[in-house]
Amino acid sequence: MKKRKAVKKEPWAIAKQKYKLTNTQIYMAKALGLNPKKFGSYANHKQQLWKSPLPDYIEELYEKRFKKEVPAEIQALDKKKKKINPIKTQKIDSEDLNDTDLPF
Repeated sequence: MKKRKAVKKEPWAIAKQKYKLTNTQIYMAKALGLNPKKFGSYANHKQQLWKSPLPDYIEELYEKRFKKEVPAEIQALDKKKKKINPIKTQKIDSEDLNDTDLPF
């Protein structure tokens, strides 16, 4: 039998999930040239109370380097992805269907 290769997730996707970052913060970290494998050393641990949380740290660095706040386009993309499609969430009850609605 052939052995299957394990599919590795992209480091950015792992960091986003592990540290609960948004797409905006991932974009800013990429623009800053941060390494997602090093986020563990940047993150605030319970023993290191003097460190700020990782999302705040990334935003602070971005503002310092580029002298502007979060890009508007990226914020808009985050908000669009959070919207829920109401059509998919609707359930059809069998009581609502009449015999006249059926095609046969």
